[in-house]
Amino acid sequence: MHSKEGILRSMKISCSLPRHIRKLLVIGYCFLLPISAAFSQPKQAEVIDKISAVLGENIVLKSELEAQYQQFLISGYPTEDNSRCILFEDLLFQKLLLNQAQLDSLEVNDSQVQSELDRRIRYFVTQIGSEKKLEEYYQKSIGEIKDEFHDLIKEQLLVQQMQQKITSNVKITPAEVKAYFNTIPEDSLPYIDSEVQVAQIVKKPPMSEAEKTSVKEKLEGFRQRILKGEGFGTLAVLYSEDPGSAKKSGELGFVSRQELVPEFAAVAFRLKKDEVSEIVETEFGYHILQMIERRGEQVNVRHILLTPKVSPEDLQKAKNYLDSITGLMKEVDTLTFEIAAGKFSDEEETKMNSGLMVNPQTGTTKFESELLGQYDPTLFFAIEKMEVGDISQPIIWQKADGSKAYRLVKLVNRTKPHIANMKEDYQKIQDASLMEKQNRMILKWIDKRIQKTYIKIDEEFKDCIFENNWFKEQTQ
Repeated sequence: MHSKEGILRSMKISCSLPRHIRKLLVIGYCFLLPISAAFSQPKQAEVIDKISAVLGENIVLKSELEAQYQQFLISGYPTEDNSRCILFEDLLFQKLLLNQAQLDSLEVNDSQVQSELDRRIRYFVTQIGSEKKLEEYYQKSIGEIKDEFHDLIKEQLLVQQMQQKITSNVKITPAEVKAYFNTIPEDSLPYIDSEVQVAQIVKKPPMSEAEKTSVKEKLEGFRQRILKGEGFGTLAVLYSEDPGSAKKSGELGFVSRQELVPEFAAVAFRLKKDEVSEIVETEFGYHILQMIERRGEQVNVRHILLTPKVSPEDLQKAKNYLDSITGLMKEVDTLTFEIAAGKFSDEEETKMNSGLMVNPQTGTTKFESELLGQYDPTLFFAIEKMEVGDISQPIIWQKADGSKAYRLVKLVNRTKPHIANMKEDYQKIQDASLMEKQNRMILKWIDKRIQKTYIKIDEEFKDCIFENNWFKEQTQ
């Protein structure tokens, strides 16, 4: 899913392109719209809903189509008379895949669902700035957002799994890639924006022992007050620094072990009903927990979080540390930026990848310059005047969770904007041609499944121009 989304974004394929190219969207970008719309907008007032289609034991609601269409408009893609029909057909396709996945007894376990939820939450946190801002914007805690979209994500993963099963044996040869490229009219070749690859070495500021001790003493004071009879929930509302749960008396709601950081989960799953934990340290700070209820492999606990504050002096120490790394790289020829990232960086996600940052939208190490400015403006301006191979001075970085650190940044590569060509963009063209071949396979599969699946579509869509004849006489 990552790679397809990346191809479509990079090559500027949209729902307004000619029909023979537009078919790429059947298993591409439009497939991603429902969950994107759900996460990017607060819940709207309920409207009268109705069933727009039935496919086997699955239905398409009018509200689903409207959600996709609104997100389509927000995304800035040009509309045409048939745009709503195109999105509706994409929903029909998804439900047909879901129906077949259920018939074939395909399974998605909860850890897969939670992993995908976490990935998408991280993406939207980077877009909006912090978890707190996402919770405020959506008017729900992160846990509540995950609960609300758990079943939808599970369905999407089943659909994706079924789609992969259908196309798993499709391969593409260099000759087919060239032939595909030659079918694209010269005036329709996509424009490839400038792309950059960036590596980083991150130093988190050291936390003073005095600050840690102060926070733990304060939290221990709360713990003793609770043990003497004060309400855990009351103290959580008054003092917890977790904005999502504080307003709910510290309550997280039912969560699995995989949804919690390991240190927190290890304690939460050992507690008995109403028991209050000792102080627990995690990457977010220090906590005390109280068990509310356990149901099998899920727990509902309250917690109070206090986070040690970083002083200006601590931040300066992080900056000085990176200055020393810069000096060391100049003195020792064999100490490259990539080796230094592995040795000295505090950022686990990048240190084992030579410091290379990963684009959360595509899963690759390439960022379109324009989109990088939206994703990380500070980084964008830092590298704007850098040459390939240059290393920045230490740059202050406010992370998605609100914490601050310093980082060194290296501009690893920058491409020039250009019209797509086989020499520079072979991988993108290969991926797009493979998708096109997979789509041909998918369209054949749809035609066969339509004949064997009970399908009923609202007459409202009888004038739609579809790729497939969803209205032909069906047999159950």
